[in-house]
Amino acid sequence: MEAVLWIVLAIALVIGEAFTATILVIFFAAGAAAAAGAAALGAPLLVQVIVFALVSGLSVAAVRPIVMRHARPAIETGDTPFGIEAMAGARGTVVDAVDAGRGMVKIDGELWQARSFDGNESFQPGDRVRVVKVRGATVLVWHDDDLPDV
Repeated sequence: MEAVLWIVLAIALVIGEAFTATILVIFFAAGAAAAAGAAALGAPLLVQVIVFALVSGLSVAAVRPIVMRHARPAIETGDTPFGIEAMAGARGTVVDAVDAGRGMVKIDGELWQARSFDGNESFQPGDRVRVVKVRGATVLVWHDDDLPDV
């Protein structure tokens, strides 16, 4: 019966990791799975708790740093950025007036929803802008001539 409870806890923790994406909770799920194994072998509750704590702690200490090192953005690792990471610094042309609430820019032949980076500036069609940040499917832009080359 205790093994079932540990398995339920492990599944709950895996689901929790899916919603948090912290790459931390999953290691406690591994500890719960190990404790379930100990319970299935007939270990007393104290041993199960110790197995849970040891496996959780060791996996956080040993595996998480490796995972986090490989999960860093390309900017930090020196790799060539791609996807949304590559958008920062891209130049574009305003297609529909851009202000704090709405706008459209063309970047490398693609149309993007755009907003002014500081929320106070506005850009008119034909103005050259540069992407400062990407939020979802919206780019935050600023004057192209005010930024150094990226």
